[in-house]
Amino acid sequence: MTSVESKQDEQPLEYVARYGDREFRYHLCYLPQHKKATIRVHVHPNGMVQVDAPKNTQLPAIKTAVQRRARWVLKHLSDIEERNRDVRPRQWVSGESQLYLGRRYVLKVISDPEQKKVTAKLIGGQLRVQGPDLSAERIQKAVRQWYRERALDVFQRRLERMVEHLPWTATVPVWRMMEMQTQWGSCSPEGTVLLNPHLVKAPTKAIDYVILHELCHLEEHNHSPRFYGLLDRFMPEWRSVKEKLDGASESILVVGIGK
Repeated sequence: MTSVESKQDEQPLEYVARYGDREFRYHLCYLPQHKKATIRVHVHPNGMVQVDAPKNTQLPAIKTAVQRRARWVLKHLSDIEERNRDVRPRQWVSGESQLYLGRRYVLKVISDPEQKKVTAKLIGGQLRVQGPDLSAERIQKAVRQWYRERALDVFQRRLERMVEHLPWTATVPVWRMMEMQTQWGSCSPEGTVLLNPHLVKAPTKAIDYVILHELCHLEEHNHSPRFYGLLDRFMPEWRSVKEKLDGASESILVVGIGK
């Protein structure tokens, strides 16, 4: 037997779904009305469950749709929990690995009392952090800043390249970076694209997928069939790319920048 209950009494945004002896919470997001829009269930890399539904969809229909996907949701949540069991917090010492554009580099910490500030540079197969008073906090801060600088450069170049191939974009839209634990990117109703700086750790193909996803929202503002049709047209293999990216989320997001 399955059932769905709301967490709050008045127009709640969070609900609880039960399947057998298990349950999970999900966030409900209403989207602008679209004649072809459908109810869609997403499981984010950090385990947050999100349900997108057209604005005027009746709540019973949403609950029914979630229950139909409950077994699928619980499987994904179990997979995420299993992957995260082996995730260990960083100590910020030499020998730890750092991801950049899908490749692993060895962190090398070099104490240099004569250097005025802490620097981070990618040299060969090493990400070298060098400077005075190298506490874990200072090393982490230097690496975080290095990632953000690289992300600014990489994202701008990939955006410029992607825009050239899309018929509805003539120039790179306004964009900025924001560290997020549940999303790789987003697009505001005003057309501003947000990209997660953690994403610079992923392969270029994955970065292109996220950028394409957000640029498609400039043409189609919700996850309608037409939206997915645009993804299929400009990146036919996007589903496998997304699956690999989400599968690597524990090393990109959980043990990522600032962690």
